[in-house]
Amino acid sequence: MAILLLRYAEIGLKSTPVRRRFESTLKDNLLNMLMEDGVEALVTNKGARFYVEATDIDAAARSIRKVFGIASFSVAEECTSKMEDMCAVAAEYSLSRLKEGQSFAVKARREGSQGYTSLDMGREIGSAIFLANEDKGVKVDLTDPEVTFYAEARDNRAFIFQEYVKCHAGLPVGTQGKVIATIDGSDRSLVSAWLMMKRGCRIMVEGDGDYSPLKQYDTYLRPFDPDRDDKRRILGHVMGTDLEGIKDVDVSKYDIPVFFPTIGMTDDEVSALAEIIRSGL
Repeated sequence: MAILLLRYAEIGLKSTPVRRRFESTLKDNLLNMLMEDGVEALVTNKGARFYVEATDIDAAARSIRKVFGIASFSVAEECTSKMEDMCAVAAEYSLSRLKEGQSFAVKARREGSQGYTSLDMGREIGSAIFLANEDKGVKVDLTDPEVTFYAEARDNRAFIFQEYVKCHAGLPVGTQGKVIATIDGSDRSLVSAWLMMKRGCRIMVEGDGDYSPLKQYDTYLRPFDPDRDDKRRILGHVMGTDLEGIKDVDVSKYDIPVFFPTIGMTDDEVSALAEIIRSGL
């Protein structure tokens, strides 16, 4: 059965209590994003992995790519971590993915006490794949293979997959407090707000620019309301400007820190990132 295997990065560096809190926020963000996109899915986590089961795997994959905190994911076939099950699933999985005469390799890793090593996994699964495709004239090449298969065993579960899909990584939105972002219609203001979201900040917007692209990445994003929102809980103000334009910003009128996330970025870098943001990728 196909399943999405999700990995995080920075969260793994935190202490156990902080990591658990961040994992809880990340799980909530995943569920909110999937619900917002109308994707029915089950989200679970154990160890350093999240698992997403959905009837529409492609729709779920498009949705979770927008969630900050996820470093990468793989669309995997799941089985038990028994060696015979992994070999059988990997052999079947490889049949439609290996062509005549191609070379392949298996990269394996495990976590738990399964009674075998990662080297054992790679050897046995590789042998099963070779035998299943022997009539195609395939060959093993551990140095520069044309096709790479990945096998990951975690306790009593195992996953066979072929690709790591990179995501935005960062920290889950909502773990680093609230900031106000000025959206003035420029690419720099949009990218600046997005970069702060990537660092785990909950954004509230002000200004007359279009902030709708940012809502793709945080379902709770909304304008700042001075009558409703307690400004004492705002940690900073975010503005989009380059090094040349910072001289026109009067930071003395703010009683909170002012952040300029794109100050060291070129116009081309900002434009490229703004295009990604607007596309919702």
